[in-house]
Amino acid sequence: MAHMTSRALTVGFDLDMTLIDSRPGIHACYQALSARTGTYIDADLAVTRLGPPLADELVNWFPAEQVAAMADVYREMYPTHAIAPTPAMPGARAAIAAVQAAGGRAIVVTAKYEPNAKLHLEHLGIEPDAVIGDLWAEGKAEALLEHAAGVYVGDHTGDVRGARTADAYAVAVATGPCDAAELRAAGADVVLADLTEFPGWLESHRSRS
Repeated sequence: MAHMTSRALTVGFDLDMTLIDSRPGIHACYQALSARTGTYIDADLAVTRLGPPLADELVNWFPAEQVAAMADVYREMYPTHAIAPTPAMPGARAAIAAVQAAGGRAIVVTAKYEPNAKLHLEHLGIEPDAVIGDLWAEGKAEALLEHAAGVYVGDHTGDVRGARTADAYAVAVATGPCDAAELRAAGADVVLADLTEFPGWLESHRSRS
């Protein structure tokens, strides 16, 4: 179990299905990509497995040699189709505010293309202290270590692995594709139902640290 006693308070958050419910926007973008390319994409299925990098999903629908180009097309279309339909998750704003009110820094570390991640946060009025994109699973440890994050909050087993690789306290929220049992089995230090529980957890955790 990781502890944050030796670090100033910096908390990292995942984006998709942690801070934002990106399913409506991603669904719309996949439908638009399907229409543009004439390639069938099961958008309903795709949004049940959010978390890993875009290429991991596109390889299910396009030949491997086309994936990089299709990812570029998807990212280009994304602001038009995906930003407006995407709401904040319950408790997202309050979770960021709780860290900052405690004198800490709240950062977002996500596998999403960084410019699009920033567009989501700006659209929703969520203001973290830094946004780092294009990192997944253990790769997220790069940003967590760079920013000396003692806690990382995410909804996927890949987020738990990233936290543990960075020796950060792994806080999981059961709001994405992984259920509480999967998150615990992956090594989460604590599993919350959603971010509405985070401010109370943070206060309790800081009092014990």
